Amino acid sequence: MDFFVGHGHCTRYGGTTSTVLDISASIIQGSAIGPAYYVVNAADLTTVAPGNAMFKYADDTYIVIPARNTQSRGNELDNVSKWALANNLRLNKAKCVEIVITDSDSRRKLQICQPPQCQTFNVLRQVSILGVTISNRLSVSEHVQSVIGKCAQSMHAFKIHRKSRYEQ
Repeated sequence: MDFFVGHGHCTRYGGTTSTVLDISASIIQGSAIGPAYYVVNAADLTTVAPGNAMFKYADDTYIVIPARNTQSRGNELDNVSKWALANNLRLNKAKCVEIVITDSDSRRKLQICQPPQCQTFNVLRQVSILGVTISNRLSVSEHVQSVIGKCAQSMHAFKIHRKSRYEQ
C-alpha cells in the first residue's frame, strides 16, 4: 500500500524549483508495477454493448467495435470518459485515434459502409499497437518493411565498424 500513497511532483526550470504538490491519482510512469496497477485499477472498465471488446495493456486501452455495432461507438466513448472522471483520471484525447478495418480481399466486391467519422478522434489508415504497425486492411506490410529497414541500417553500421577495425 505504501507504493500508492505519498507521491509528489515538482518542476525544476532554470535553476528554480516549484513547490511540491501531492499526486492523488494516476499511474506512475516508468515504474515496474505501473502496468499491472493499471490493469487492476481498470478492471471495472468494460464495454457497454454486447459484442464489443476491450483490451488493456500497461496504460493503453483498445475498444474493438464490430461493424454491426457501429451505432454503439458514442456510448462506448462516453462510458470511458465517465469511468476516467469517476476514477480521477484524465483521458488523453490527443492519443485517442480510430481505425476502421475493412476487408483486405480485393477480389470480393463488397459494398463497405463506413461509419460516420468520429468528431473527437483522428481516423487513421494504420495504427501502432504494442509496437506493431497494423493497417486498416489488417496488413502488417508497413511494419515488416520498417523492421527490414532498421535491420539494414544496423547491418550497414556493423559493416562500417568492422571495416574500420581491420583498416587500423
